[in-house]
Amino acid sequence: MATTLVIGNKNYSSWSLRPWLLLRHFGVAFDEVRLPLDTPEFHAEVGRWSPTRRVPVLRDGELTVWDSLAICEYANDRWLQGRGWPADLATRALARCAASEMHSGFAALRGQLPMNVRRQPNGYRWDADAERDIGRVQELWRGLRTRFGGQGDFLCGGFGIVDAMFAPVCVRFRGYGVRTDDTASAYMDAVFALPAMREWDAAARAETERVGADEA
Repeated sequence: MATTLVIGNKNYSSWSLRPWLLLRHFGVAFDEVRLPLDTPEFHAEVGRWSPTRRVPVLRDGELTVWDSLAICEYANDRWLQGRGWPADLATRALARCAASEMHSGFAALRGQLPMNVRRQPNGYRWDADAERDIGRVQELWRGLRTRFGGQGDFLCGGFGIVDAMFAPVCVRFRGYGVRTDDTASAYMDAVFALPAMREWDAAARAETERVGADEA
């Protein structure tokens, strides 16, 4: 049965990046359908893939999974033999806390600093709510890296779902010129060095569509 991941623009779609990066990093085979956001093509096609008319959505045979974290969890069970989360129970619990916090929180950061891979810092500023989100992200990264840094370059050692959830934040911090501490900077370098992340980055920069709301 065919496996298909439907995504938005690689330049803009932060939610699409998360499961795509996880699947590609772990070598899971899938067909990719890209629907450019805010276009007639998107509105004409998305309904036949996604019950929410949003991306990403995974179609695995007759099963449809339509949430980014749920797709990652499904992939972990279906193809990764649990490798998407740390093996240690306590470490896994902390990784899930961080991933869930990203999935449900940081509204000011996501709203005011939309993901745009091609973006270069231009002096744009955000408000105090977004600054608090930025501080909390770095606090979270610092805590996990301090505890688990000896086990690898990522938040809980090796790359996993929690890192896929924060990959778009790395793009945001880079594009808006967010000042990061040494721990955050080193972590971002590790994320951007991933072959799968480099592949996404190159494809995003090659896209020509523009979404005005994400070009602040």
